[in-house]
Order: sequence, then structure tokens, then C-alpha cells
Amino acid sequence: MKRSWYCLLLITSGLVLSGTGDFAHAAAFEPTKPIEAVVHTGPGGGSDIFARAIAELMQKEKTISQRMQVVNKSGGGSAVAMSYLVEKKGDTHTIGFFTGVWVTNPLTTAAAKVMISDLTPIVRLVLEPAVFAVKADSPYKTMKDFIDAAKRNPNQLKQSGGSITGRDNLVRLVIEKATGAKWVFVSFPSGGERIANLLGGHVDAMVIEPQEAGEHIKAGNMRVIAALTDKRLPSFPNVPTLKEQGIDVPVIPQARGILAPPGVPKEVILYWEGVFERFVKSAGWKQYLEQNQFEDGYLKGPALNKFFDELAVKMREVLKEAGAKVVR
Repeated sequence: MKRSWYCLLLITSGLVLSGTGDFAHAAAFEPTKPIEAVVHTGPGGGSDIFARAIAELMQKEKTISQRMQVVNKSGGGSAVAMSYLVEKKGDTHTIGFFTGVWVTNPLTTAAAKVMISDLTPIVRLVLEPAVFAVKADSPYKTMKDFIDAAKRNPNQLKQSGGSITGRDNLVRLVIEKATGAKWVFVSFPSGGERIANLLGGHVDAMVIEPQEAGEHIKAGNMRVIAALTDKRLPSFPNVPTLKEQGIDVPVIPQARGILAPPGVPKEVILYWEGVFERFVKSAGWKQYLEQNQFEDGYLKGPALNKFFDELAVKMREVLKEAGAKVVR
């Protein structure tokens, strides 16, 4: 009888230790050193700011036991960051913060070697609005003012931005196609440089997220002349959308979330899904969403894979509509 109970104990223990069921898988992994969080922008860029805010919130909420260290891998749109994650294949202590450019960049770049499908999806966290802004003393009070000036003086006005496959440049392309106006897109590696060039008068406009512009808009250094959304933003109730100003173009989606390198064990995926499922229910996260006007966009698993597939289809259509060359 004792031998029978002993055998049963071994079998039961074996089932738990082998990771049977999601709980056992999740319990099987726990970070043992700082987490490397890869972003595709330089310091001050939207992804950099977002990742650092998440890292700070997670520490405050005690969601993870290890520190999250943000690593900037800018260059080639998202190509450098994506390639870096592929090189980290199987690494259990590295994650990446994606945006829509991780989907669009490979669609227009023949030399791109990594698609988002080559990486391991974890969660989508937010959907992010954007606005079209000019310097506070700019002569352009509305989007119509800016468009009219760009028509009178083709390719004389300048817009600061990041990657040419990012949302800010896609917004320019679709507006140009719809209105016949032409202006120049100037790419900068970091959000700080984009803002500095606008405030310094070196460029005339920029597409920017409320989170990234925050203090400058409140301080009166910038003027918002259009909401790049379907509806007016609560924080800018007097700023009309592009459509309200007679410019009927598709809204370019911007999502932010988490990926892992390829080849990570299942228990690592389950660990991160569990971490973020707890995190998005925290009071600190809900307050952060409200303060930065993010829409809760939490997705994981098959739903996240479907989102990536549908986003790729939509962005192909937007790129073609804008006149950009799509290579895949």
C-alpha cells in the first residue's frame, strides 16, 4: 500500500513539474535578471516614452520582480530593432515594444529581412490617437490654412517626423493625394529632435501623439490644428477632425504592444500574458490610459494574430492609396 501511494505521489508531482496546464506553464518561468525592453526609436521618441512609462508603472505596481531596462535600437524604420530581436532567438529575458511601423516598414522596404510574423506576439496594449500640430506663433490656424499654403508654395513647407513608413509620413501622403498639396517630410531619429525642430522654427508642422506633445501643448508652445481621429479628442474639444475640415482620408491606426524574440518557450509567453493581464487591471494603468488619452486595446493570443493580419491588409491599401510602392 505504501508503495502504491508513493507511486501516485511521483505521478502527480510529475504532472505538475512537467507543466501540464496553463497554470503550471506560467509558474515554470520567472525572470532571474533584468528584462531588456527593445524600442525602435531614440530617446524621447513615442515608443521610448511609452516603454519607460510601462517599466516605471510595472515597478510601482509590483507586477514583475525584475527591473525592465529600455534599450534603443533605432534605424531603418523598425528594421534594426526587429533584426535585433531575431538575433535574440530563444532569449527569455528580452521583449520588444511594437507599433504599426513594425507592420508597414517591411511592406515598403525590399531589403527588410524580418516581418512581424517572424517574432512572437505577446499582447497589444493600446490604440493611440494623434494630432497635427504647428508652432504656437505659426500663421496656420487650421488645416485648411496649412493646405492652402502648401498648394501656393509646393514643397516649401516642412513636416518633421520619424520613419518614412511611420504614421506621421503616411498621414502626409494620404492628405497630399486627397488635396493636391505638396510639402517635405524631414525624418529625425528621435521624438525630441522632431519637437525641437518644430519649436525652433526649422519645420512648419508635425504629427504627434498627445502623450508625446503634452507639456508643450499645455505650455502654449504648440497649436493643434487637426485631430487625426474619427471623433474629436476630449482634451481638444474645439479642434476639428480632418474630415470635419473637408479632408476625407482614412485614419491611420497606431497600436502599441509587446513582442518577444522567436523561439521563446511556451512558458515564457504564458508568463508575459499573465503579467500583462494583471497589469492592465491595475489602478495605475487605468489612470495612465486616461491621462494620455489612450484607448484600451488589450489583445492576446489568436485575436492578436488576427489583428496583425488585418492591419497588414489595411496598411497595404493605405500605402497604395497614398502612392507609395508596396514590395510585399
